[in-house]
Amino acid sequence: MSRVLSVIRSHDPARPAVNDLTYGALAGAVDRLAADLCERFGTDARPVAVEMANGPAWVLLDLALLSLHVPSLPLPGFFTPDQRRHALADAGAGWLITDRAEAREDVLRIGTMLLYLVRLDNPAATLPAGTAKITYTSGTTGTPKGVCLSAAGLEQVAVSLVQVIGTDYAGRHVAILPLPVLLENVAGLYCTLLAGGHYLAEAPASLGLDQPFQPDFGRLLGTLSATGANSVILVPELLRGLMAALAQAGRTLPDLRLVAVGGARVAPALLAQAGMLGLPVYQGYGLSECGSVVALNTPAANRVGSVGRALPHLTLEVDRNTGEVSVNNHAFLGYVGGGPAPARIATADLGSLDEDGFLSIQGRSRHVIINAFGRNIAPEWVEAELTAQPEVQQAVLFGEGQVALTALVVPSRFGQSPAALSLAIARANGALPPYARIARWHAVPPFTPMNGQLTPNGRPRREAIASAHAALLLPQRM
Repeated sequence: MSRVLSVIRSHDPARPAVNDLTYGALAGAVDRLAADLCERFGTDARPVAVEMANGPAWVLLDLALLSLHVPSLPLPGFFTPDQRRHALADAGAGWLITDRAEAREDVLRIGTMLLYLVRLDNPAATLPAGTAKITYTSGTTGTPKGVCLSAAGLEQVAVSLVQVIGTDYAGRHVAILPLPVLLENVAGLYCTLLAGGHYLAEAPASLGLDQPFQPDFGRLLGTLSATGANSVILVPELLRGLMAALAQAGRTLPDLRLVAVGGARVAPALLAQAGMLGLPVYQGYGLSECGSVVALNTPAANRVGSVGRALPHLTLEVDRNTGEVSVNNHAFLGYVGGGPAPARIATADLGSLDEDGFLSIQGRSRHVIINAFGRNIAPEWVEAELTAQPEVQQAVLFGEGQVALTALVVPSRFGQSPAALSLAIARANGALPPYARIARWHAVPPFTPMNGQLTPNGRPRREAIASAHAALLLPQRM
């Protein structure tokens, strides 16, 4: 039996577990659902795709598939139709469980929720033995790859997180990121259940996130306050929006004890602003091939400007010549249809380790800009300084081989004045050395997965953005 499922049964059965379910009720519901699914699937061992909004039913399905040793394929709601089709076909999904009524083939009742079970005609794909979960992260270029992960590897990440954070922080965790995102699934759900906490999988509408790229931060703030949330996981854009809502409302979240932020680099200035608003923010770092989290700052060990120390089960190395970070492999089995995973994973991230083992990430090796003077510039560094400004929601830097750097910026609100944006750029430049300062900038519409300019985990697709705004990026004539 998996460690998560075993620990669920060891907790006080009357203790709150997931929304209105106690640990005793959760264990029973998982068993019943697993028996129902086993009868329906028969001998079909192809992966099962799960496509639905956050809620207790998602949690029950994830745990039931884990108990059946059936590979699960979580599909985020923000996938484009092409991404969705590719993932289903590439992974050889045999079944789809969805909350979309138009896809109805058979009804599956989980508690009070009606779901739809669809049999798919995809031929079986070649998966590494022991695959428990397949996650598709589209990266920045190319066709998305299915990352195959083991149950033991995923659970080890959660065990390590509980070890370094401590069970004292296992109170009420509110899921803000979609559960199909590995970070929330492992560091949120599994970690909370292992520590005996109360996991709240709220519907996106109640959090103001029914339009994921136009969040209602006032509603999000209200729900976090009403639920007495003790911990959340955010990406930088959601952190900035929550900070703006707190400042505008003049409120605090006194119950919140741990805000983990990852997915992109966070400027120290933004972390300092969060601290002034009473938000206990701790930056981390990870990648899908490592089961989400690799390193994390914690209340007991926090160094601003770093992404924290490596989790206890991992060993980090930084190549002396290239600066690339590598990590030993515990969870990654290989890609769908590919060969076995290596013993060490080359992350393609540039970083450094200090004398106390804190990791700092400068950027992606393939993204480094070399300007006309031969200076190497990690764009993520400059972009983090830009998005630390309240007026800037998103920013992407360009300037390969050019004398001057150009930034494409997305204003934090519609109708933001050019003068306010110009001041924001100037403030960001003040925190940067001369060779890394922005000489030109242009305000552009938001980068989203829907327009192909953002990956599902929130990283910019630089080539797609450059193509869409090619006219703005033409070198200036000297």
